[in-house]
Amino acid sequence: MQPAVLEGEHFWQGDIAVAEGALAAGCRFFAGYPITPASEVAERMAERLPRIGGVVIQMEDEIGSMAAILGASWGGAKAVTATSGPGISLMLENIGLGVMMEVPCVVVNVQRGGPSTGLPTLWAQADVMQARWGGHGDYEIIAYAPSSPQEGFDMMIDCFNSAERWRTPVILLTDGVVGHMTEKVVVPPAEEIEARLVERKVPRRPPGDFLPYRVYDDSMVPEMPVAGEGYYVHATGLTHDERGYPDMSVDAQDRLVRRLVGKIRDNAKEIARYELHDADDADVVVVTYGVTSRLVPPAIERARKSGVRVGHLRLMTVWPFAEWVVEELSSKVGGFCVVEMNLGQIYYEVARCARGRAKTVLCGHAGGGLYGVGEIVDAILKAAG
Repeated sequence: MQPAVLEGEHFWQGDIAVAEGALAAGCRFFAGYPITPASEVAERMAERLPRIGGVVIQMEDEIGSMAAILGASWGGAKAVTATSGPGISLMLENIGLGVMMEVPCVVVNVQRGGPSTGLPTLWAQADVMQARWGGHGDYEIIAYAPSSPQEGFDMMIDCFNSAERWRTPVILLTDGVVGHMTEKVVVPPAEEIEARLVERKVPRRPPGDFLPYRVYDDSMVPEMPVAGEGYYVHATGLTHDERGYPDMSVDAQDRLVRRLVGKIRDNAKEIARYELHDADDADVVVVTYGVTSRLVPPAIERARKSGVRVGHLRLMTVWPFAEWVVEELSSKVGGFCVVEMNLGQIYYEVARCARGRAKTVLCGHAGGGLYGVGEIVDAILKAAG
């Protein structure tokens, strides 16, 4: 048997770091289907999981992959799948099922250029709105955006912790650049990681006194029994009551969906992570996430040399969106410059939260290439003007 946590310094590709982060977080089940640029996650899991007592299944497609990790989670395993844009499109119905049944699990999306088959071997950040709004109905989602292999490792632990804490599917929204770059990754001692892990909220009542969708405290998150431990559980994608039985009434829909939305939305300030630098007296704040966070520092320095005071807001979670941060900044700065590998997605969130108080400029890219420093500088200066 190999150790689950490979402590020390490594030279890892981003996808490998993501897989190792899942293992370090306690993941013992992977189901997936090969797709560029995410296949290395599956390959690493296939190599490592059986050696630490876990299970890997290559499913017939992404629909089955998502269904499999939902079932594995009900069986008590921490579970993950990995795919890219077209696969996410196929998974979305079952991601919604996971939201409705409140199943903790993790979905890795190594984004590539689209739409349709698009750019299989090249990158983009064009699935940001799909992650949030791709499924039908009212729901909230949690999505992390790493900017390096190190963050890919670290954020996978955060993904599993958030999934268990809020009992919901969580997305790691990485991209083909971060997924395929190779850098130093430092894995801390196993006991340090273990100390960070969130335990599943299991029933404290005997089966006869337990309702699977009743919230017994003020967290809005119900306890989750494990199949086979004596608890009778009815899990369905239909609107359901506290027993888990279908209830087609308007009142049941209102109670259930408000709680599903509220447990994320009302705790957004606890969930969302970001870094804000040099914004106190800034003329412009540059907003980035994922790979674009690595591209802007030289442009920020060049813009400063031209006399513009520039701050930097780096989103580490894109969902829930840190709208209170943008709202507060919008009354202090002249403009925002949103740099992203798409033609405008988080840009619209920033503009919405700025509410016209500050100018919002997009530095957008359709994917497949990288920005030149000059392009970003021009967008910053435009936001300052």
